[in-house]
Amino acid sequence: MATHIDGKALAAKVKDQVRAEAAKLSRRPGLAVVLVGDDPASQVYVRGKEKDCAECGIESFEHRLPAETTQEDLLALVRELNADSAVDGILVQLPLPAHLDEEQIIDAIVPDKDVDCFHPFNVGRMVIGEPVFLPCTPAGVMEMLREYDIPVRGKRCVVLGRSNIVGKPMAMLLTQSDGTVTLCHSRTERLAEITREADILVSAVGRTRFVTADMVKDGAVVIDVAMNRDENGRLCGDVDFGPVEQKASCITPVPGGVGPMTRALLMRNILTAAQNHQG
Repeated sequence: MATHIDGKALAAKVKDQVRAEAAKLSRRPGLAVVLVGDDPASQVYVRGKEKDCAECGIESFEHRLPAETTQEDLLALVRELNADSAVDGILVQLPLPAHLDEEQIIDAIVPDKDVDCFHPFNVGRMVIGEPVFLPCTPAGVMEMLREYDIPVRGKRCVVLGRSNIVGKPMAMLLTQSDGTVTLCHSRTERLAEITREADILVSAVGRTRFVTADMVKDGAVVIDVAMNRDENGRLCGDVDFGPVEQKASCITPVPGGVGPMTRALLMRNILTAAQNHQG
């Protein structure tokens, strides 16, 4: 039976550290959250981030805009927040309505306030191993591996999913920790043969029960990044949890695994931005 990696407990520990460091600053760190439209899932995410800010001693500035907001108006708000000295981090909740250009909006955020680490400048700094911020979900996974004394150096690591938000940066951080990494995707041939070689398997595909027990090596560490809904509407990940739990040495549950760590690492990025801004 696999050890469950408790993301909720570790996230609480990270937030305690952030709160203690934030209290030492001359002013409270500030996060501006921009929500365009009324997407229910996005509203839930924003409320969660505001709750985390309150727990960590971080000021939260909420900007709710109608779904018909124009690109020009959204860019004007981003420029205003870039210039606001009370704002250390800017988070534009994605996805945006279809008529808005997400890439242009992300590029408009000044890099030192890009606490999601989506800006090309911050992505480039991460790639060369000199990050200002780290992408929250991959950084949360690395924190979990460290906390549970799971070595990466020399291990075979397989990442399922090649998104710019999770898959690609996850592969980069594992590589920088001396793992031997294979990045897979929907067109990868003989996928199960590759995943069965993994000492550490990270799945970020977004498909319920995609990772089955026959795809997992005995004793592997299985990290489930996805947040899906099953046929009964319950939250679940990519991993067929029950059967895979019998083969893995460590596994992250969904919910209660990677998700809380993503939010906690966002709080750490906001603290880092505030420390940099306050010298």
